[in-house]
Amino acid sequence: MKKDSKKFRYICITGILLLLGIFFLSLLVPNRDVSAGNLFKAFLSGPGSLKKEDITKAARLAAVILWQVRLPRASAAVLCGLGLSLSGLLLQISLNNSLLAPSIIGINSGAGTCVLISALLFPGMTLARSVLSFTGAFAAAMIVCFIASRAGISKTTLILAGVAVSYLFTAVTDMIITWHPDSVTDKAGFSLGGFSSLSSTSLIFSLPLFAAGLILVLILGPGIDLFLLGDETAQGLGLPVARWRFLCILSAALLSGASVSLCGLLGFVGLIIPNLVRMVSGSRFRVNAILCFIYGPAFLLLCDLAARQMFYPYELPAGLILSVIGVPFFIGVLLKRKKRLAL
Repeated sequence: MKKDSKKFRYICITGILLLLGIFFLSLLVPNRDVSAGNLFKAFLSGPGSLKKEDITKAARLAAVILWQVRLPRASAAVLCGLGLSLSGLLLQISLNNSLLAPSIIGINSGAGTCVLISALLFPGMTLARSVLSFTGAFAAAMIVCFIASRAGISKTTLILAGVAVSYLFTAVTDMIITWHPDSVTDKAGFSLGGFSSLSSTSLIFSLPLFAAGLILVLILGPGIDLFLLGDETAQGLGLPVARWRFLCILSAALLSGASVSLCGLLGFVGLIIPNLVRMVSGSRFRVNAILCFIYGPAFLLLCDLAARQMFYPYELPAGLILSVIGVPFFIGVLLKRKKRLAL
């Protein structure tokens, strides 16, 4: 027990240092338009440097880039990394399938479709974007669970139902973009996911959804571990399994819906991080949730930083980096667990 506790503390401390390092690097990394010295001076001067009049043009540009572009972007990456990784963890444990993630079973696609609908019906209303994003995510999750319950709950059925629902919402999204191309300014960026078109207003209005999802996770935490014992055993120990599973899916929809409203259809974070932390730390939900809380943001920040810097001044969508990593990872998990996959 002491050995496990020491290992957990070491992993947490390492992750926190990694997260802080990548966060500050994403703020202060120089490029051909702004120097590291000016960025660091703007950081030390605080947001008040934006209002100073007695500074050079280069110093003012550094302050604008740091406080109005990079800080909101890095903050959004932290929130989305947290939301998507926790959402994937909740789905994997509550539905007993390590291959599940919001992007794989259509939750992200449902949220993305409703984001475009909000742009058509309520243009410029950021609150409507966040609320409809959650609505689409939750509707997609419920449709997948309904199809799987009718077809027979199994790991393969859930994945196939999720793929079908994902294709359905993707088709609706494509129709909206075809009929109303102005509904999304950057189709490729939205479809792959990224932070290049992030606004500070959308970041603020997404916070209530993230907060609600995290509060639900805290409330549900003590009972989620019982899912690992099987539904009958958990029910016998006093856990209302159906209600708990519904609330887990609701929480996952809140977190993934808030993430999609910020970053578009960003995939694979909810698959990669939960699987990695469960390999390292075992099956206890609260331990895994804490590690997702740390390593999910660090991983997404790193992908976003790579997307920004690899071909500067051209920028890749962060989702493209994630797809390059995520597809081989998914295949690897599938092959590793093929003997336990129900057919």
